Amino acid sequence: MKNPISEEALAQIFLEARTYNGWLDKPVTDEQLRQVYNLMKWGPTSANSSPARFVFIRSQAGKERLRPALSAGNVDKTMVAPVTVIVAYDLQFHEKLLQLFPHKPAMRDLFASNAPLGEETARRNSSLQGAYLIIAARALGLDCGPMSGFDNAKLDAEFFPGGGVKSNFLCNIGYGDPSTFSARLPRLDFDDACTIL
Repeated sequence: MKNPISEEALAQIFLEARTYNGWLDKPVTDEQLRQVYNLMKWGPTSANSSPARFVFIRSQAGKERLRPALSAGNVDKTMVAPVTVIVAYDLQFHEKLLQLFPHKPAMRDLFASNAPLGEETARRNSSLQGAYLIIAARALGLDCGPMSGFDNAKLDAEFFPGGGVKSNFLCNIGYGDPSTFSARLPRLDFDDACTIL
């Protein structure tokens, strides 16, 4: 039987973690981004499909390409964040299933022959993978600022012009500036959000 992780680890990943809107001037390295990915990739996805694709934007040129797609309220915090990740999904993810799910080759054909099922599966599982990315980043000592608030069509035209990959959400990553937020907002209690049958 596995032991629960420590209270300190739970606090770092969930209980004390915050969605940051301000960032310290401290870089995130390529090695850190690789560590985040190499940790999060082990999270489960449907048929091990792993449809998420990640674009880590760190350069000023990359941020300027992103700027026109951002909602006004997301521009400033994104421009100063050490890294902004486009969490996207590959509509042709099924082409990797012979590698990722080799014991059932028919799964590739199932998704290849049913585009609506493929897109629904890709969007849902890329959302899961984006959540794993946040957990992995927090576990490795980084802070995150996930967000909607952008024009998907504009972003996709700029970063994924072929149409085979679509954006899901954005996430700023770095070292959060704790002076940039107020008191933590409440969450629903168990009885308000959950049912046990």
